[in-house]
Amino acid sequence: MTSTELAVVEARGITKRFGPTVALDNAGICIRAGETHALVGRNGAGKSTLVSILTGLQRPDLGEVLFAGEPAPPLADRDAWRSRVACVYQRSTIIPALTVAENLFINRQTEGRLINWRGLRARAQAVLDQYGVAIDAGSQAGDLSIEQRQLVEIARALSFGARFIILDEPTAQLDGPAISRLFDRMRALREQGVTMMFISHHLEEVYEVCQTVTVFRDARHVVTSPVPQLPHDALVTAMTGEATASYEARVRKVPAKAPVVLAVSGLGLADRFREVDLKVRAGEIVGLAGSGSSGKVGLAESLVGLRRPDTGTITVNGVTPRPGDVPSALKAGLGFVPQDRHHQGFVPLLSIAENATIPIAHKLGRFGTISSARRRTTAAGMIERLDIKTTGPDQPVGDLSGGNAQKVVLARALADDPSALVVINPTAGVDIKAKRALLGSVEDAAARGAGAILVSDELDDLRICDRVLVMFHGRVTKELPRGWTDGELVAAMEGID
Repeated sequence: MTSTELAVVEARGITKRFGPTVALDNAGICIRAGETHALVGRNGAGKSTLVSILTGLQRPDLGEVLFAGEPAPPLADRDAWRSRVACVYQRSTIIPALTVAENLFINRQTEGRLINWRGLRARAQAVLDQYGVAIDAGSQAGDLSIEQRQLVEIARALSFGARFIILDEPTAQLDGPAISRLFDRMRALREQGVTMMFISHHLEEVYEVCQTVTVFRDARHVVTSPVPQLPHDALVTAMTGEATASYEARVRKVPAKAPVVLAVSGLGLADRFREVDLKVRAGEIVGLAGSGSSGKVGLAESLVGLRRPDTGTITVNGVTPRPGDVPSALKAGLGFVPQDRHHQGFVPLLSIAENATIPIAHKLGRFGTISSARRRTTAAGMIERLDIKTTGPDQPVGDLSGGNAQKVVLARALADDPSALVVINPTAGVDIKAKRALLGSVEDAAARGAGAILVSDELDDLRICDRVLVMFHGRVTKELPRGWTDGELVAAMEGID
């Protein structure tokens, strides 16, 4: 048989332009029935554009899409598209105010003129049970964990009849155990005949769960290969066009008498963490590691005022900001990179200049006005320092790739030269070179004298830290100095002494 006869979906010679930007240049992919096929590439390589074309949201300028050898349906025929392909995006589309059943069958609630609520829940529960999702269909979607929301989205996609699913960065917000459970579910779906396209920046995941990998670079197809036949170094080279070594943390020594820029004493928040004490000195990077339920994110968000702790104190440069008050924390000298850049990090319709200079807007003019020229000049300096790939300061952040949007979020955090920096999962969903730039910028801030707390689920991110505090069930249980091994850190994170 030919590859086309075996293909669930094939994109041939796809070219797509957005104004002067070539998003895809004669690119393509062929995904065979029953496989999990990885699509990898740096931010801006064309992955998202291909997804929009494969799901019928965009029409290619040139080329064609085939499903099982047949031409794709017209864009207007959404039901036909949903029966062929579904996508579970990195950003959840689950509506928290609705039940799981309502989310599963949104716009499909009725089988007649009226909604049979009992029947709707029964239909939804049958779908969940069929695909091994252990969730009550009548539960509120807003009460679900990130992992559970993803499983509901997968079940919803399959309920339309599609046997081909695109998973776009599904592990970006999951911890280690949740990722393992997701991969188990993916293997079970594959045994049921579901074909998947898997998009991830975590290359080790490609080797764990995929059979075939396709690499895009600079809007073009570079290589497609069985995963076992493409070594890790060769995969990285295909993505970047050059041999790329892992990020090397800088050698840095923090003086024992360096001033404390961030101090926490007896901090606690119900059901998240308790009795946390820590100090961060000028020039020091302190890591926070732990599982998704360890409390590390809740602690970081409390430091910057997104959450109001029940007990304890926080001081920044000797100043105690008001608990649960973000402006007060920023005024005290904190910079912050949130966990979810899409909801908390930037305003997509505003420009790079407007987003990046929000904390210092009052310094860019007189008498309550903002000088557009000073704002653009300031933003241009940020763009150069962080190597943000853009057409200029006036480009909307929503038009940037994920890695470049994250750089804008970090630029905003550094805009007012903070004394202390709190950074949560800064490299989630970004490519190798963007990771280097983001981690390097955190190290640059430390070199200038800022203290930093780095929260990350990525062990490689934590290697830039002078020490790592491990949280387990809401408490700091261990401190590891620089030089720890993966085994030591993972064991501490899992509560193994």
